[in-house]
Amino acid sequence: MSTSELETHAYDVVVIGAGGAGLRAAIASHESGARTAIVCKSLLGKAHTVMAEGGIAAAMGNVWPDDNWRVHFRDTMRGGKMLNHWRMAQLHAQEAPDRVLELEEWGALFDRTKDGLISQRDFGGHRYARLAHVGDRTGLEMIRTLQQRAVALGIDVFMECTVTKLLKDVDRIAGAFGYWRDSGRFVMFEAPAVVLATGGIGKSYRVTSNSWEYTGDGHALALDAGASLVNMEFVQFHPTGMVWPPSVRGILVTESVRGDGGVLRNSEGKRFMFDYIPEFFKGETADSEAEADRWYEDKKNNRRPPELLPRDEVARAINSEIKAGRGSPHDGIFLDIASRRDAAFIQRRLPSMYHQFKELADVDITAEAMEIGPTCHYVMGGVEVDPDTGVSVVPGLYAAGEVAGGMHGSNRLGGNSLSDLLVFGRRAGLHAGYFAYRHRRRPVRVHQQQVNAAAEAAVAPFAQDGGENPYTLQRELQEVMQELVGIIRTEDELTESLRKLADLRRRAGELSVEGHRQYNPGWHLALDLPNMLTVSECIAMAALERTESRGGHTREDFPGTDESWGGINLILTNDAGGELSLQRQDLPRMPDELHELFEVK
Repeated sequence: MSTSELETHAYDVVVIGAGGAGLRAAIASHESGARTAIVCKSLLGKAHTVMAEGGIAAAMGNVWPDDNWRVHFRDTMRGGKMLNHWRMAQLHAQEAPDRVLELEEWGALFDRTKDGLISQRDFGGHRYARLAHVGDRTGLEMIRTLQQRAVALGIDVFMECTVTKLLKDVDRIAGAFGYWRDSGRFVMFEAPAVVLATGGIGKSYRVTSNSWEYTGDGHALALDAGASLVNMEFVQFHPTGMVWPPSVRGILVTESVRGDGGVLRNSEGKRFMFDYIPEFFKGETADSEAEADRWYEDKKNNRRPPELLPRDEVARAINSEIKAGRGSPHDGIFLDIASRRDAAFIQRRLPSMYHQFKELADVDITAEAMEIGPTCHYVMGGVEVDPDTGVSVVPGLYAAGEVAGGMHGSNRLGGNSLSDLLVFGRRAGLHAGYFAYRHRRRPVRVHQQQVNAAAEAAVAPFAQDGGENPYTLQRELQEVMQELVGIIRTEDELTESLRKLADLRRRAGELSVEGHRQYNPGWHLALDLPNMLTVSECIAMAALERTESRGGHTREDFPGTDESWGGINLILTNDAGGELSLQRQDLPRMPDELHELFEVK
């Protein structure tokens, strides 16, 4: 295609994604002096971050003075079953309080303690109440604040623009190629530094809390550009998503419900989580209803209710109850806060949940229990990055937020997602800006053949007559992932999934769409599907390789945690022929002074 047909923009740093990580990265990049742009697939303010309702995990000590970064670090590592990159967990715990206070300085309106400090609530896996919150709308307030800041700084924003290819000048990033979703016209961004902040992969699954944008774009773009992905087998199924009616299946029910006193019951009315306390957490988890309820009343007893175990433990327990025939009428279980808190408390602390169930399911959560079940929520695996700078192995390519791997190990604690976005979004944006400044004397060059190839690949589905329907392929992909690479996995099912994914990959080369490029959702899906297939293959391949159960990866044929796997990362790259390649890699060694924290009772 000729350059006259191509809309072109030049910046120092281009941030792909406008959620918490993307906005914070753009702000940091701009403040470093770099000419910065944000490119987002949807509208500004529509980011999936708004669905993070419970709070921002930060050891501020406003409710528990004994809380500090060391305890938060230890909780994060233990929640991730010690597979976290220790340096990322350390930086996260140390810097999260400052990032929360920064949000407050920029206008975020947090709930307050009686002393006027930022209020902090309980969440699963955290020793102390440390989630700074705004009712159950924390993510929305965070996006509002960051968006307002970015707009006030004059950062350029390109909305409803999908990036389909990262451009390179030999071995380093040169920019990004994409298209406007409304007109279908192509656009190119020349930049020596790109920050990926594209979120997760949930739309590869049939039941997910994720919105339509989460098709694994950043993971696939990074892999295609030569970056590596780490530990893609770890997919978090949030224990509590809506299960009825079918139109809302998978929509998130915030962990705040359990943090504020909600309990899980089966069809027999039994509070069943006491039967599923793992050995790892015995001694610090209440083993009777009376003891658990005392904790809710005075918070002086550190033996926490079993409903506040890490998410992977709770999701597996719920799955076991449903499989045993003790589920709710719609294949879930019951989450009950109505019998434990008065209506005024529920409506004050959980306003979004009250309205969500009232409007979508005609359920009054102040009077009856909610039906919930596990839903694909978050991927712990992602682009392998340097902890301090957020840079990948490709010079000029950075990643932050859910698209980046390492921070959460095999399982993410609730609330750590929002602080992760702030801490590492800032670091990635700052260092991308520094990188661009250092390379101003070595400007990158975009090669025309790359642009032509990207354009040809984008319009290829229009050239196929009578080919595969993208909606049919997506539905089949979601079934494969839900049934064969879901919350419980086996070798036979994973092997079968890879066979089926290979067939879907072949058929995806024959996708056919009708009409023209303007306002064509079938075409959009046809361009998203290769990304979804890529991340699905990565998940299945790594899940087959890891012969143990750990965090968000459960193998029914290898039900225990195998310590020989405890120091091993699984790294995925594209080989010279463009095929996925998997290698084992030793986890970075933790310094002795941090190791000693795990000896503290």
